[in-house]
Order: sequence, then C-alpha cells, then structure tokens
Amino acid sequence: MKFKIDMLQKVIQLFIFLIFSFGFSMQKKQQKPPNVILILADDLGIGDLGCQGNPWLKTPEIDAFYNEAIRMTDFHVSALCTPTRAAIMTGQFPINNGAWATFKGRDALSENAITMADVFKGNGYNTGLFGKWHLGDNFPSRPTDSGFDRVVQHLGGGVGELSDYWGNSYFDDVYYVNNQPKQFEGYCTDVWFKEATRFIDLNKEEPFFVYLPLNAPHDPLIVAEKYAAPYKKLEGKDIISANLYGMIANIDENFGKFYQYLEKQNLLENTILIFMSDNGTRFGYSKDGKLGFNKGFRGIKGDEEEGAHRVPFFIRWPKGNIQGGKDIPNLTAHVDLIPTLASLCNLTLPEQMTLDGTDFSSVFSSKETAVQNRSMSLHNRQDWRPPHDIASTCIIKNQWRLIDGKELYNIDKDPKQEINLAETYPELVTELLQENTIFINAAKLSTAYKELPVTVVGNNAQLETKLTIQHAIGEDVGIWKCEQVADGIKNTNNTHALRIAQEGEYLISLRRWPKECSGAIRGIPKENPKNSFQYKNISPTKAKISIANQMHEKPILEGDEEVVFKVHLQKGKTFLVNDFIENETNYGVYYTYINKVAE
Repeated sequence: MKFKIDMLQKVIQLFIFLIFSFGFSMQKKQQKPPNVILILADDLGIGDLGCQGNPWLKTPEIDAFYNEAIRMTDFHVSALCTPTRAAIMTGQFPINNGAWATFKGRDALSENAITMADVFKGNGYNTGLFGKWHLGDNFPSRPTDSGFDRVVQHLGGGVGELSDYWGNSYFDDVYYVNNQPKQFEGYCTDVWFKEATRFIDLNKEEPFFVYLPLNAPHDPLIVAEKYAAPYKKLEGKDIISANLYGMIANIDENFGKFYQYLEKQNLLENTILIFMSDNGTRFGYSKDGKLGFNKGFRGIKGDEEEGAHRVPFFIRWPKGNIQGGKDIPNLTAHVDLIPTLASLCNLTLPEQMTLDGTDFSSVFSSKETAVQNRSMSLHNRQDWRPPHDIASTCIIKNQWRLIDGKELYNIDKDPKQEINLAETYPELVTELLQENTIFINAAKLSTAYKELPVTVVGNNAQLETKLTIQHAIGEDVGIWKCEQVADGIKNTNNTHALRIAQEGEYLISLRRWPKECSGAIRGIPKENPKNSFQYKNISPTKAKISIANQMHEKPILEGDEEVVFKVHLQKGKTFLVNDFIENETNYGVYYTYINKVAE
C-alpha cells in the first residue's frame, strides 16, 4: 500500500513539474523578442507599385501586404543607393557617417561604424544579409565585418558591375557567401529570397534579423521575358520600360512566396516585416512627366525634389498590434529605423553609438498623427569631397521643402513643386537655413566628414585585398561597368585610401582584368563568360605606383597579365596611387590586388 502511495505522490509531483515546465516554456516562448525582416528594394519609386496608385503595374502580393500594414506616407531616404543604405545601417545622415556617394571612395562605411546588424547581434539575434550591400567590398566595411553572421551578396553597387564577379548577368551568377565566391543557379532576386528562406529555416528557433536589400529594379533592366511581356504594349506610350515593370512583378511574386513561407512557419505573428525602397525611381517616370507614374510628385533618383527621396514604407507586426491598413503621415526617415526598432524589440544600444534619428514607434498606438516642427536636411553630392552646405540640398520641415536654399514649396498643396514661395515666406527660408547651418556645422566636426573611409590591408580577416577603379578617388567621371573595362575606356581616377595594419613586405599587383577572368594587360582574357562583351585591346607600356612616400615604375611587356611591385610598408594610413602609362598619358588601373608577404 505504501508503495502505491509513494508512486502516486511521484506521479503527482511529475505532473506538477510538467505543468510548471510547460508554463515556463510557454512564458519563455511568449517572451521571445520579435524577429525583424527588412526588405529594401533598389530604385523603386513612390509610384512604382499598384497599391501606390500605379495604373498599369500589377503587384497583388505587395498590395495585399499594404492593405494589412501600417504605411508611413511621409517617409524619406537619401536620393542615392549608398547614402540611404549607410543611413539605415548607422542611424546617421550620410554627411555624418561619411558614405554620401556611390563611388570615388565615399561608398563605404567608416572603419569604426556601428551598424544595425551589430545592434541586433549584440542583443542575441542571428543576423543575415542577402543581396546588395554597397557599403564596402573590403575589410573593415564588408557585411561580415559589420555584424552579419551569414551573407550572400554581390559586390559593388549592382550585379555585373566591375567590382562584382566578372561575367555576372542576373542569371546563374557567382555570388559571395561570407566573402567566398560560389556559383548559384537562377535569377538574382529569386536567389536572395531563397537564401533568406534557408537562413530563417536554420535560425527560426531564436530571434533573427534578416536584411534583404535587393538589387532590383536597379538597372541594367534585365528580367525573364514572361514578367516583362504584359507591359510591352505600354512601352514608349505610357511607360518607359517594360523590363522595369517586369523586374518589379518578379519582386512581387517573390514577396508573395516569402510571405506564404513565413505564414506556414507560424512566424508572421511575431515578426516585424518592413518593405521599403532606397530612393526614387530612375526609369519609372520621365523628367518631363509624360511617361510613367510618380504619385503626383516631381523628381527622380539623384534629384532634390520629392520624388527622389520620398519612398514607400510599409511595416507590420501583428503581435505588436502594428497592422490594420492605416496611413500615418508623420515625417519620418531612414535614420529613424535603428531607434524605432530598438524600442519595438527592447534592444540595448551601445553607449558609444550616436544616432541622428528619432523613435517613431509611439505613433503606431497614438491617435495623434502629426509630429510638429521636425526638420531634416538631405545633402546630396556624388564626389569624394563633402556635400555643399546649401547647394544640392533639400531641407524638410513639416509640409515645407527648401531646395538649394532658394526654392520653397508647400508639398501638401503643390506636390509637383511648381510654385516657389521663397519670396512669400522669407522668414521661413531664413529659419530653415539657420537650422541647416547648425546641423552642418556639427557635421563638420566629425571624423567621418573630414577623413575618407579606409581599406585596411594586412589584416588577418582579409588576406588579399582587391581594389577597383570603380572605388578610386579622382576628378574623372565614374567608371563602374565591366563593359567599360572590356571596351578599354580610360579613366584618370587612380587613388585609394588605405590603412596598413601590419608592418612588412607587400606585393601590389596591377591588372587590367580580374583574376577570375585573367588576360594580358595589352591583350584580352582567355575566356568571355556568357559571351557578354566585345573585348578591345589597350596599349600601356608602363605601370607605376606611389605609396607611403615611395614611387615605383616598371615596363609592361607583351603577354604580362600583371605588373607586381614589392614594397615595405609601415603601419598607418596612406594613399595608393596607381597608373598605367600610354604615350605619356596616365590613366587609372582597373584592378589592383594587395597581399602581405608571409614572414
């Protein structure tokens, strides 16, 4: 009898323990921080979606998300790719983080930048990036150096650019998996979504942060014919490009599949899902307004007008009651994402992290929908030099837009910005200029404003450093396409900002062609991947470098695939200047590889 009583007590104790354990497990599960997925389209403008009023484009999957999401309808970014991406990652305006251009050495994060991924990783999240980084191809500004655990990416600013793997063409390309090249099958956008799904499959038991920065619908406008075909009849009559619309249709299809995957995995309820773009459209709207749709705004990518920097921003998190298909007209921006997500996810921010943005999470539950008297200055300059104080700027405050310090528009009443009110409201112009002066004077005190981002060589995190003319500093126009290299187009940009991590001997190799498609400097590569290019010869006779107060020059012999210089370098910052010389004319080297000699 005693045995039966003892057994009964043990069963009761086990039952109580299981109930307690189950309750604790459920409590722990309920307390799990939200996952975060940030999908960033590239060059998708304010009018490049059906839900935004586009009369021709069909985007049913994103439209359905739009109907369920909170929409920030006055959301602003920078007018170009890199500046927006840098602002998202650092929470600082480009003039404060130093990455304000898409080339010429100003398209990389500064060495000590703290990123959004660093923040999530520091708070226990698994982090992944799939797609376009465009904030540095070398240490210390690669995504793997910037808080991301798993990375599948192309290099440079777009698939097929000269900094990317040679021969990439949007289909069946070689992308970089944690900095190592790997062959993939399929269309680029399909690959990014598939790889994001695989990452989530492996990490869904713990909180994860997925950054899904697409390279579409950025040009070149390449997509399978089935996506573009429905829009061919509109091309030239109503729209600029059927391929552009086809690329967006492909994004929409991928978004729908991705959303269904999250739903099947029961991840939607506790996932903050954001869809946005990095700047205004480029080929979705013509400058004269005769083709395309821009939701009633003037301006496209790279401009100061509204269409360049106001973009779609949709956010949904059912468990956080961020849903319901509601428009919120508060003035918000890319720099607000880190403080807002930190608030929503209860993240601890590093003490040394300086943010320009504000936390707008309160508007999701507040009945008040207007933040008064907030102003922000968007400075735009495609150069290694700092942006101008006033020229090429848009100063935003409530409904007002001051462009170049002299054109004032009421965007609510005049979305096309046709009526300049500067003479009508001179006091307001003065007020906005004064606020901009305070902002820019503070920026000029920062290291990022005064010093160029550096590529670090000789660090064990990256044994070989590849530099390209795409990122070289100089006075010439940009060069960024493989076909420009193949055509033998010459460019005088020739300077790279470096920091030498270790004293020692270094080999500096100057090449016309990248290692993965090698060929003679004065000839052509042995292969033409996918038959993409028409190769043309160039005829330099000498190559030279200047680095750390040293100058070296060597002849280029027939058949040479590289010219290699061996130099001794001290630790510290320096500039590398490298040139090919042809008929006494200097022009920049297309590809440069630097390796530290093993001791």
